Amino acid sequence: MPSYDKADVQRRMHGAVEALKHDLGGLRTGRASTALLDPVQVEVYGANMPLNQVATVSVPEPRLISVQVWDRSNMNAVEKAIRSAGLGINPITDGQMIRLPIPDLTEERRKELAKLASQYAEKARIAVRNVRRDAMDALKNDEKKKEISEDEHKRLDTEVQKMTDDTIKEIDGAAQAKEKEILNK
Repeated sequence: MPSYDKADVQRRMHGAVEALKHDLGGLRTGRASTALLDPVQVEVYGANMPLNQVATVSVPEPRLISVQVWDRSNMNAVEKAIRSAGLGINPITDGQMIRLPIPDLTEERRKELAKLASQYAEKARIAVRNVRRDAMDALKNDEKKKEISEDEHKRLDTEVQKMTDDTIKEIDGAAQAKEKEILNK
């Protein structure tokens, strides 16, 4: 049985794109977004939990995120987690509600975030190239084992390369759109 699996290659390449989109979603662009708090982990009940498992996160206004903590005893832990997440946001506590006003981004911070977006994109490109390499190796092995012909190998090589090119184009597009959004162009 051939070891090359087109569906698996597509799934893994798509996974790299999805991971990139998730990473880019967490980058702050000056607009409030609940995705901004996705990476925040809160230490409660003796475990680290994602913020959205101990509170309701919403965006009532374009430049404000509100965090409604369910259990009053977790307020300090949630506030501490938000402060230490390195988001550059100062939480304002009001009862069981924490307000997070989103400040304007400085030009310097915009450049840092744009650079981070391109680093995320490069990480995704590398992941896609690794998938391509695995697929090419599988094709080489299949030909060696006489499970596919030389012509079939060449055809599938081209197919894998086209999937790689298309995926990298998608990655570049997502990264450029995010950089534009960050730099406000």
